[in-house]
This record gives sequence, structure tokens and C-alpha cells, in this order.
Amino acid sequence: MSFDVAALRACFPSLAGGTAHFDGPGGTQVPSAVAEAVAATLTSPISNRGSVTAAERFADETVLAARSALADLLGADPGGIVVGRSATALTFDLARTLAAGWGPGDEVVVTRLDHDANVRPWVLAAEAAGATVRWVPFDPATGELTADDVAGVLSERTRLVAVTGASNLIGTRPPVTAIAALVHTAGALLAVDGVHLTAHAPVDVRSLGADFYTCSPYKFLGPHCGVLAADPALLGTLRPGKLLPSTDAVPERFEQGTLPYELLAGTTAAVDFLAALAPDPGSRRDRLVAAMTAVEEHEDRLRERLEAGLAELSGVRLWSRAAHRTPTLLLTFDGRDAADAYRFLADRGVNAPAGSFYAIEASRWLGLGDTGGLRVGLAPYSDAGDVDRLLTALREWLAG
Repeated sequence: MSFDVAALRACFPSLAGGTAHFDGPGGTQVPSAVAEAVAATLTSPISNRGSVTAAERFADETVLAARSALADLLGADPGGIVVGRSATALTFDLARTLAAGWGPGDEVVVTRLDHDANVRPWVLAAEAAGATVRWVPFDPATGELTADDVAGVLSERTRLVAVTGASNLIGTRPPVTAIAALVHTAGALLAVDGVHLTAHAPVDVRSLGADFYTCSPYKFLGPHCGVLAADPALLGTLRPGKLLPSTDAVPERFEQGTLPYELLAGTTAAVDFLAALAPDPGSRRDRLVAAMTAVEEHEDRLRERLEAGLAELSGVRLWSRAAHRTPTLLLTFDGRDAADAYRFLADRGVNAPAGSFYAIEASRWLGLGDTGGLRVGLAPYSDAGDVDRLLTALREWLAG
């Protein structure tokens, strides 16, 4: 399918200000349809979920619609879609719940590539249970994390492996399906942080082999909340802490307190917005796969344009080199501070932040300490003009 980025950009009021946004990995801009869905829900008669009043039924329909939309986006079962405050909060809750069955001699595997939200919850839960933490390295020269790297730390004592679907710092996409096969052969569970991946490529949780998959709608044009996808049968075996009168049904038993109905409506609108990028008839799932495939191709074309331009600039080091990666680039500069580049670009209407972005283990493993570098992230609404503005501004800064 063709990808009309000009028509897409017209749907985003924030882009009218003229800023070139390369800060999507930290949270994308939002189309009008999402904001309108949030506002409409907030101003409609609504109550706690139920079946007696119209307000109760509206709340219930809003929740079920969001579960259905997210299931279509992720290739998951709507009965296994859990909504929470953030992917980080959901992972902490999941880690504490699973750790109740761990003890001395058990092992939990985390990687040096991951965002800390898929590291620290598991490390802290393992330590509290007396379990051992095993670390998977990645190649700092290429950014690659392989299935063999994971295989090297697995054992019959492994209970869970946590791995990213894509690095939010350097874009690396590990071979999750191959890793899942190894993990399951070892008799362990696999938790995949899909926060960064979901924004840039079609996702099929079942094909990936993820037992648990987290993502965040605000990274794919939606509002701020978190999502956990899993097999409902697996969720049914887990017993999280909950309030006594709250339901024990799955997935509600994992959702503490009243859900943010307006954010769920915005999430459904974001998924529908993405699906509408594919004009062909078919199920919403089919249209989402086609749309996200087109997004991936569009972003890859821009990434190649950006990388070609960066190669012409002296004193710039590109750390994003994995063969399979998202359009998220990490840059450092010979003898110059990335934070200075961040401020210089901002003054010229180009948003590309500097830091390690909670991927603290990855930044340290690369030898960048806690400082990281300048992160340049492309999004569906990025265009060639944005890329050229960034390159021009960087050239000006480097010449200064």
C-alpha cells in the first residue's frame, strides 16, 4: 500500500507549530481523533462498569472495545489484555506475582540491552525471593543480542527470561521468536518488553512466543497508559494481590481500581487511526498488519536517508548498527556533549533529546555511562523535510 505522509501529518494539530519531532521514542504526538475520543468520553454520562444504567453500560463497552482493539493490534486474545497505569507498573506487579513461586536455586534472566522497566522489576523480585539473576550481554560493537547469547545463560533452573522486542536506545531488534523457543525448551516463561517495537512494526504476540508482552499506547499515537497481553489461561494460574471485594475474573483481577475509561477510548481511537491507514477491505487485524508494514517501510526509507546524511558529517558516531532495528538512532560527538546538541537543535525547532532514557544497562555496556547520547527517533508522521532540517542543524552545530 502507498503511504501518504502529508495526509497523515494533517491529522496532528501539534505538528502545525512547525517543530520537527524526533522524540517519538519517549512518546508520540497525538492525532485529533484520539483527543476527541478522550474528550467525548470525559463529557459523556459515565459510571463504574455495570449493566443497569446507560452510564454503566457505556463504561463497560469502552473497556471491552479497548481490549478488542489492542488484541487486534497485537495478535492477542482480548480476554488476556490487562490495562494499567504504565508498562513499568504492570511489569512490577507481574514480577511480584510470579516471584511468589520462586525461591533459592531458581534463576531469572535479564539482558544488558533492555530498558530498566524490563530489568529492575525482575531483579528486585528475584532478590526478594532469594533467586539468582543471570545477565545476557550484547555486542557493543554491533548492538546485536543473539539467541546464542541467551542460550549461554539458560539452565534447568531458569524460571523466567525478560528481553526487549526492540531497544529504545539503539533500536536493536533481537530474534525474539528464536529466543522464545530456547526459553520454552528450558521450561521457563518469556516476558517481552514491546513498548518500543509496537510503535514501529506489525506485532503478533503468539508468533513471537511471548508469554507476557507489554506495550504503551502513548508510544503509538495514543494516550498515557500501559498494556499487558498474555494467554488468559496463563493469567488464570496467577494470583496477584487484590482488594477483597474486587472481581477474581481474568483479566480484571490484575487491574487495580477503576480503569481510566477516557484513556481506553483514546487507545481504541489510536488503534483505529492506525488501521485506517490501510484502505483495503478486511478485518481490523488485517488492516493493522498492512498499515504497520507500511509504517515500517516508510520509517526505514527515512532512516536510510538520515544515516546517509550522518555519514557525511565528521565527528559523529552512530551506535545503532544492528542488522534488524527500528528507526531509532543514538549519536555521540567527538569532544562534544550530546546535551549541547539537544539544546542547539531545540532552539531551531528540532526535538531530539539527549540521555540514556532509562536504558541504563545498555548505556553503561556501550561505555557511555549514565549519559548516553543524542537519540533521534522517527515516527509515522516524520517526513524527508524533518530529516533534512535535523541534518542541517547538526551540520551548523558541528561547524560552530
